[in-house]
Amino acid sequence: MKEAGEGAEPPQGKRVKDLDSLPWVEKYRPSSLSELISHEDIISTISRLIQANRLPHLLFYGPPGTGKTSTILACARELYGDNFASMTLELNASDSRGIDVVRDQIQVFASTRKLFSSGIKLIILDEADALTNDAQFALRRVIEKYTKNTRFCMICNYVSKIIPALQSRCTRFRFAPLEEAQMGTRLTHVIEQEGLNVEADGRSAILRLACGDMRKVLNILQSTSMAFPVVNEENVCLSTGTATPVAVQGMLDALLNDDFKTAYGKIRQVQIDQGIALEDLITELSQYVMLLDLPAKTHCLLLDRLSTAEYDLSFGASDQLQLGNLVGMFVEAKEQLSQLPVDGEEKDAATAMDE
Repeated sequence: MKEAGEGAEPPQGKRVKDLDSLPWVEKYRPSSLSELISHEDIISTISRLIQANRLPHLLFYGPPGTGKTSTILACARELYGDNFASMTLELNASDSRGIDVVRDQIQVFASTRKLFSSGIKLIILDEADALTNDAQFALRRVIEKYTKNTRFCMICNYVSKIIPALQSRCTRFRFAPLEEAQMGTRLTHVIEQEGLNVEADGRSAILRLACGDMRKVLNILQSTSMAFPVVNEENVCLSTGTATPVAVQGMLDALLNDDFKTAYGKIRQVQIDQGIALEDLITELSQYVMLLDLPAKTHCLLLDRLSTAEYDLSFGASDQLQLGNLVGMFVEAKEQLSQLPVDGEEKDAATAMDE
Protein backbone atom coordinates (compact mmCIF):
# COMPACT_ATOMS: atom_id res chain seq x y z
CA MET A 1 0.00 0.00 0.00
CA LYS A 2 1.41 3.39 -1.02
CA GLU A 3 1.79 6.03 1.62
CA ALA A 4 1.07 9.71 1.05
CA GLY A 5 3.96 11.45 -0.68
CA GLU A 6 5.44 8.20 -2.03
CA GLY A 7 3.97 8.03 -5.50
CA ALA A 8 0.38 7.67 -4.34
CA GLU A 9 -2.26 8.92 -6.78
CA PRO A 10 -3.49 12.40 -5.71
CA PRO A 11 -7.17 12.63 -4.72
CA GLN A 12 -9.63 13.34 -7.54
CA GLY A 13 -10.67 16.65 -5.97
CA LYS A 14 -7.06 17.84 -5.88
CA ARG A 15 -6.54 16.99 -9.58
CA VAL A 16 -9.67 18.96 -10.54
CA LYS A 17 -8.54 21.90 -8.42
CA ASP A 18 -5.10 21.89 -10.06
CA LEU A 19 -6.72 21.80 -13.50
CA ASP A 20 -8.99 24.72 -12.64
CA SER A 21 -6.02 26.82 -11.55
CA LEU A 22 -4.42 26.57 -14.99
CA PRO A 23 -4.81 29.39 -17.53
CA TRP A 24 -7.41 28.41 -20.10
CA VAL A 25 -4.75 28.44 -22.81
CA GLU A 26 -3.18 25.39 -21.13
CA LYS A 27 -6.36 23.91 -19.67
CA TYR A 28 -7.96 23.60 -23.13
CA ARG A 29 -4.82 22.84 -25.14
CA PRO A 30 -5.58 19.90 -27.48
CA SER A 31 -4.02 16.67 -26.22
CA SER A 32 -4.64 14.59 -29.35
CA LEU A 33 -4.75 15.13 -33.10
CA SER A 34 -8.53 14.61 -33.12
CA GLU A 35 -9.01 17.67 -30.87
CA LEU A 36 -7.21 20.07 -33.24
CA ILE A 37 -9.68 22.42 -34.94
CA SER A 38 -7.90 23.39 -38.16
CA HIS A 39 -5.16 22.64 -40.69
CA GLU A 40 -6.69 19.30 -41.61
CA ASP A 41 -4.32 18.89 -44.57
CA ILE A 42 -1.22 19.30 -42.39
CA ILE A 43 -2.57 16.99 -39.67
CA SER A 44 -3.58 14.28 -42.14
CA THR A 45 -0.15 14.42 -43.82
CA ILE A 46 1.71 14.10 -40.51
CA SER A 47 -0.63 11.30 -39.37
CA ARG A 48 0.13 9.30 -42.50
CA LEU A 49 3.87 9.83 -42.00
CA ILE A 50 3.61 8.63 -38.38
CA GLN A 51 1.60 5.55 -39.36
CA ALA A 52 4.10 4.70 -42.10
CA ASN A 53 7.01 5.26 -39.65
CA ARG A 54 8.51 7.78 -42.08
CA LEU A 55 8.44 10.95 -39.99
CA PRO A 56 10.93 13.50 -41.41
CA HIS A 57 12.49 16.52 -39.71
CA LEU A 58 9.77 19.17 -39.46
CA LEU A 59 9.67 22.96 -39.65
CA PHE A 60 6.44 24.62 -38.51
CA TYR A 61 6.10 28.34 -39.11
CA GLY A 62 3.34 30.92 -39.02
CA PRO A 63 1.74 33.57 -36.78
CA PRO A 64 1.36 33.01 -33.02
CA GLY A 65 -1.61 31.05 -31.69
CA THR A 66 -2.25 29.02 -34.84
CA GLY A 67 -1.58 25.58 -33.32
CA LYS A 68 2.06 24.85 -34.14
CA THR A 69 3.16 23.71 -30.69
CA SER A 70 -0.15 21.97 -29.95
CA THR A 71 0.12 19.99 -33.20
CA ILE A 72 3.61 18.61 -32.56
CA LEU A 73 2.82 17.82 -28.90
CA ALA A 74 -0.32 15.94 -29.98
CA CYS A 75 1.77 14.07 -32.57
CA ALA A 76 4.35 13.17 -29.93
CA ARG A 77 1.68 11.83 -27.57
CA GLU A 78 0.20 9.74 -30.35
CA LEU A 79 3.65 8.50 -31.34
CA TYR A 80 4.97 7.61 -27.86
CA GLY A 81 1.95 7.23 -25.56
CA ASP A 82 3.15 6.59 -22.00
CA ASN A 83 6.81 7.03 -23.04
CA PHE A 84 6.20 10.66 -24.08
CA ALA A 85 8.37 12.19 -21.32
CA SER A 86 11.39 9.95 -21.92
CA MET A 87 11.34 10.10 -25.72
CA THR A 88 10.71 13.83 -26.18
CA LEU A 89 12.92 16.84 -25.44
CA GLU A 90 11.15 20.19 -25.59
CA LEU A 91 13.30 23.31 -25.56
CA ASN A 92 12.37 26.96 -25.93
CA ALA A 93 15.08 28.60 -27.98
CA SER A 94 14.10 32.00 -26.57
CA ASP A 95 15.65 30.95 -23.24
CA SER A 96 18.48 28.74 -24.54
CA ARG A 97 19.57 30.29 -27.79
CA GLY A 98 23.34 29.89 -27.87
CA ILE A 99 25.67 27.26 -29.27
CA ASP A 100 26.09 25.65 -25.83
CA VAL A 101 22.54 24.30 -25.78
CA VAL A 102 23.20 22.55 -29.12
CA ARG A 103 26.48 21.06 -27.94
CA ASP A 104 25.20 20.03 -24.52
CA GLN A 105 21.47 19.35 -24.11
CA ILE A 106 20.52 18.57 -27.72
CA GLN A 107 23.57 16.49 -28.63
CA VAL A 108 23.49 14.52 -25.37
CA PHE A 109 19.78 13.71 -25.75
CA ALA A 110 20.14 12.81 -29.45
CA SER A 111 23.18 10.57 -28.93
CA THR A 112 21.85 8.48 -26.03
CA ARG A 113 19.50 5.51 -26.33
CA LYS A 114 16.83 4.52 -23.82
CA LEU A 115 17.25 1.07 -22.29
CA PHE A 116 13.58 0.05 -22.29
CA SER A 117 12.29 2.20 -25.17
CA SER A 118 12.66 1.71 -28.89
CA GLY A 119 12.05 3.91 -31.89
CA ILE A 120 13.09 7.41 -32.84
CA LYS A 121 13.23 10.25 -30.32
CA LEU A 122 11.82 13.72 -30.93
CA ILE A 123 13.44 17.07 -30.17
CA ILE A 124 11.09 20.07 -30.28
CA LEU A 125 12.75 23.47 -30.67
CA ASP A 126 10.14 26.14 -29.98
CA GLU A 127 10.88 29.74 -31.04
CA ALA A 128 13.70 28.43 -33.23
CA ASP A 129 14.02 31.78 -35.02
CA ALA A 130 15.61 33.10 -31.79
CA LEU A 131 18.60 30.76 -32.19
CA THR A 132 21.86 32.50 -33.02
CA ASN A 133 23.47 31.82 -36.40
CA ASP A 134 26.31 29.90 -34.71
CA ALA A 135 23.78 27.67 -32.95
CA GLN A 136 21.90 27.07 -36.19
CA PHE A 137 25.09 26.09 -38.02
CA ALA A 138 26.03 23.71 -35.19
CA LEU A 139 22.52 22.24 -35.24
CA ARG A 140 22.86 21.49 -38.94
CA ARG A 141 25.58 18.93 -38.28
CA VAL A 142 23.77 17.41 -35.27
CA ILE A 143 20.63 16.83 -37.37
CA GLU A 144 22.65 14.92 -40.00
CA LYS A 145 24.66 12.91 -37.49
CA TYR A 146 21.76 11.56 -35.41
CA THR A 147 19.08 11.14 -38.08
CA LYS A 148 18.94 7.37 -37.49
CA ASN A 149 17.43 7.65 -34.03
CA THR A 150 16.25 11.28 -33.64
CA ARG A 151 13.86 13.62 -35.42
CA PHE A 152 13.79 17.39 -34.99
CA CYS A 153 10.79 19.71 -35.13
CA MET A 154 11.60 23.42 -35.29
CA ILE A 155 8.81 25.92 -34.59
CA CYS A 156 9.09 29.60 -35.48
CA ASN A 157 7.09 32.69 -36.41
CA TYR A 158 9.47 33.94 -39.11
CA VAL A 159 10.92 31.29 -41.41
CA SER A 160 13.26 33.86 -42.98
CA LYS A 161 15.29 33.82 -39.75
CA ILE A 162 16.08 30.12 -40.16
CA ILE A 163 19.23 29.57 -42.24
CA PRO A 164 18.66 27.90 -45.65
CA ALA A 165 20.85 24.94 -44.65
CA LEU A 166 18.36 24.02 -41.88
CA GLN A 167 15.29 24.74 -44.01
CA SER A 168 16.49 22.33 -46.70
CA ARG A 169 16.80 19.52 -44.15
CA CYS A 170 13.19 19.84 -42.97
CA THR A 171 9.71 19.36 -44.39
CA ARG A 172 8.06 22.77 -44.04
CA PHE A 173 4.46 23.38 -43.02
CA ARG A 174 2.94 26.85 -42.83
CA PHE A 175 0.22 27.41 -40.21
CA ALA A 176 -2.08 30.17 -41.47
CA PRO A 177 -4.21 32.32 -39.12
CA LEU A 178 -7.36 30.48 -38.05
CA GLU A 179 -10.72 31.31 -39.57
CA GLU A 180 -13.45 32.75 -37.34
CA ALA A 181 -15.67 29.71 -37.94
CA GLN A 182 -12.92 27.37 -36.71
CA MET A 183 -12.18 29.47 -33.62
CA GLY A 184 -15.91 29.87 -32.96
CA THR A 185 -16.35 26.11 -32.55
CA ARG A 186 -13.67 25.92 -29.88
CA LEU A 187 -14.88 29.14 -28.25
CA THR A 188 -18.40 27.69 -27.91
CA HIS A 189 -16.93 24.53 -26.31
CA VAL A 190 -15.01 26.57 -23.70
CA ILE A 191 -18.04 28.77 -22.96
CA GLU A 192 -20.17 25.65 -22.33
CA GLN A 193 -17.52 24.00 -20.17
CA GLU A 194 -17.07 27.10 -18.00
CA GLY A 195 -20.78 28.00 -17.91
CA LEU A 196 -20.23 31.62 -18.98
CA ASN A 197 -22.82 34.27 -19.83
CA VAL A 198 -21.64 35.41 -23.27
CA GLU A 199 -23.75 37.59 -25.55
CA ALA A 200 -23.63 37.38 -29.35
CA ASP A 201 -21.91 40.76 -29.78
CA GLY A 202 -19.30 39.79 -27.16
CA ARG A 203 -18.56 36.56 -28.98
CA SER A 204 -18.18 38.42 -32.29
CA ALA A 205 -15.90 41.01 -30.66
CA ILE A 206 -13.61 38.32 -29.25
CA LEU A 207 -13.25 36.62 -32.63
CA ARG A 208 -12.67 39.97 -34.37
CA LEU A 209 -9.99 41.14 -31.94
CA ALA A 210 -8.17 37.78 -31.98
CA CYS A 211 -7.21 38.10 -35.68
CA GLY A 212 -6.85 34.35 -36.16
CA ASP A 213 -4.98 33.74 -32.87
CA MET A 214 -6.69 31.01 -30.81
CA ARG A 215 -4.51 31.75 -27.79
CA LYS A 216 -5.72 35.34 -27.87
CA VAL A 217 -9.35 34.17 -28.03
CA LEU A 218 -9.00 32.20 -24.79
CA ASN A 219 -7.03 34.94 -23.02
CA ILE A 220 -9.62 37.61 -23.90
CA LEU A 221 -12.49 35.34 -22.87
CA GLN A 222 -10.88 34.47 -19.54
CA SER A 223 -9.92 38.05 -18.62
CA THR A 224 -13.34 39.45 -19.56
CA SER A 225 -15.30 36.73 -17.75
CA MET A 226 -13.24 37.29 -14.60
CA ALA A 227 -13.73 41.07 -14.69
CA PHE A 228 -17.43 41.24 -15.65
CA PRO A 229 -20.47 39.03 -15.04
CA VAL A 230 -21.55 39.31 -18.68
CA VAL A 231 -19.24 39.02 -21.70
CA ASN A 232 -20.54 41.55 -24.22
CA GLU A 233 -18.88 43.81 -26.78
CA GLU A 234 -18.46 46.75 -24.41
CA ASN A 235 -16.90 44.64 -21.65
CA VAL A 236 -14.58 42.88 -24.10
CA CYS A 237 -13.33 46.26 -25.36
CA LEU A 238 -12.86 47.53 -21.79
CA SER A 239 -10.87 44.41 -20.85
CA THR A 240 -8.58 44.62 -23.87
CA GLY A 241 -8.22 48.42 -23.92
CA THR A 242 -9.55 48.74 -27.46
CA ALA A 243 -12.09 51.21 -28.80
CA THR A 244 -15.64 50.12 -29.47
CA PRO A 245 -16.85 50.33 -33.09
CA VAL A 246 -19.15 53.21 -32.08
CA ALA A 247 -16.22 55.16 -30.62
CA VAL A 248 -14.04 54.51 -33.69
CA GLN A 249 -16.87 55.60 -35.99
CA GLY A 250 -17.28 58.80 -33.95
CA MET A 251 -13.56 59.59 -34.17
CA LEU A 252 -13.56 58.91 -37.90
CA ASP A 253 -16.50 61.32 -38.31
CA ALA A 254 -14.52 63.97 -36.42
CA LEU A 255 -11.45 63.41 -38.60
CA LEU A 256 -13.48 63.69 -41.80
CA ASN A 257 -15.78 66.59 -40.91
CA ASP A 258 -14.26 68.77 -38.17
CA ASP A 259 -11.39 71.25 -38.28
CA PHE A 260 -7.97 70.39 -36.84
CA LYS A 261 -8.46 71.81 -33.33
CA THR A 262 -11.95 70.33 -32.83
CA ALA A 263 -10.99 66.86 -34.12
CA TYR A 264 -7.82 66.82 -32.00
CA GLY A 265 -9.77 67.73 -28.86
CA LYS A 266 -12.51 65.14 -29.43
CA ILE A 267 -10.10 62.27 -30.05
CA ARG A 268 -7.85 63.25 -27.14
CA GLN A 269 -10.86 63.30 -24.82
CA VAL A 270 -12.00 59.83 -25.96
CA GLN A 271 -8.46 58.53 -25.38
CA ILE A 272 -8.46 59.90 -21.83
CA ASP A 273 -11.99 58.72 -20.99
CA GLN A 274 -11.59 55.18 -22.36
CA GLY A 275 -7.84 54.70 -21.88
CA ILE A 276 -7.20 53.85 -25.55
CA ALA A 277 -3.61 53.78 -26.79
CA LEU A 278 -3.06 55.71 -30.01
CA GLU A 279 -1.34 52.71 -31.59
CA ASP A 280 -4.47 50.60 -31.06
CA LEU A 281 -6.63 53.42 -32.37
CA ILE A 282 -4.58 53.62 -35.57
CA THR A 283 -4.96 49.87 -36.05
CA GLU A 284 -8.75 50.16 -35.75
CA LEU A 285 -8.93 53.28 -37.94
CA SER A 286 -6.93 51.66 -40.74
CA GLN A 287 -9.66 49.03 -41.18
CA TYR A 288 -12.30 51.75 -41.52
CA VAL A 289 -10.15 53.78 -43.91
CA MET A 290 -9.98 50.78 -46.22
CA LEU A 291 -13.79 50.85 -46.47
CA LEU A 292 -14.02 54.54 -47.42
CA ASP A 293 -15.03 55.34 -50.96
CA LEU A 294 -12.00 57.49 -51.81
CA PRO A 295 -9.84 58.03 -54.91
CA ALA A 296 -6.75 55.82 -55.05
CA LYS A 297 -4.42 58.79 -54.54
CA THR A 298 -6.15 59.78 -51.28
CA HIS A 299 -6.27 56.18 -50.07
CA CYS A 300 -2.53 55.83 -50.67
CA LEU A 301 -1.81 59.06 -48.78
CA LEU A 302 -3.80 58.03 -45.70
CA LEU A 303 -2.51 54.44 -45.52
CA ASP A 304 1.09 55.54 -46.06
CA ARG A 305 0.88 58.15 -43.31
CA LEU A 306 -0.97 55.79 -40.95
CA SER A 307 1.72 53.13 -41.36
CA THR A 308 4.46 55.71 -40.69
CA ALA A 309 2.69 56.91 -37.53
CA GLU A 310 2.28 53.33 -36.28
CA TYR A 311 5.96 52.64 -36.96
CA ASP A 312 7.03 55.80 -35.09
CA LEU A 313 4.83 54.92 -32.11
CA SER A 314 6.42 51.46 -31.89
CA PHE A 315 9.79 53.18 -31.37
CA GLY A 316 8.53 55.40 -28.56
CA ALA A 317 7.34 58.55 -30.34
CA SER A 318 5.14 60.98 -28.37
CA ASP A 319 1.45 60.08 -28.33
CA GLN A 320 0.34 63.71 -28.45
CA LEU A 321 2.61 64.58 -31.37
CA GLN A 322 1.48 61.54 -33.33
CA LEU A 323 -2.15 62.38 -32.58
CA GLY A 324 -1.51 65.76 -34.20
CA ASN A 325 0.08 63.89 -37.09
CA LEU A 326 -3.04 61.70 -37.36
CA VAL A 327 -5.41 64.67 -37.49
CA GLY A 328 -3.09 66.51 -39.86
CA MET A 329 -3.00 63.67 -42.38
CA PHE A 330 -6.80 63.72 -42.62
CA VAL A 331 -6.77 67.52 -43.05
CA GLU A 332 -4.27 67.07 -45.87
CA ALA A 333 -6.41 64.31 -47.39
CA LYS A 334 -9.49 66.54 -47.29
CA GLU A 335 -7.60 69.33 -49.02
CA GLN A 336 -6.39 66.90 -51.67
CA LEU A 337 -9.90 65.52 -52.03
CA SER A 338 -11.43 68.99 -52.49
CA GLN A 339 -9.10 69.62 -55.45
CA LEU A 340 -10.26 66.53 -57.33
CA PRO A 341 -13.26 67.38 -59.59
CA VAL A 342 -16.13 64.90 -59.64
CA ASP A 343 -18.59 65.59 -62.49
CA GLY A 344 -17.42 69.20 -62.60
CA GLU A 345 -17.92 69.77 -58.87
CA GLU A 346 -15.65 69.57 -55.87
CA LYS A 347 -16.11 66.51 -53.73
CA ASP A 348 -16.93 67.04 -50.06
CA ALA A 349 -14.98 64.79 -47.65
CA ALA A 350 -18.13 64.06 -45.65
CA THR A 351 -19.69 62.31 -48.65
CA ALA A 352 -16.62 60.07 -49.03
CA MET A 353 -17.76 57.71 -46.28
CA ASP A 354 -18.90 54.32 -47.39
CA GLU A 355 -22.40 54.00 -45.97
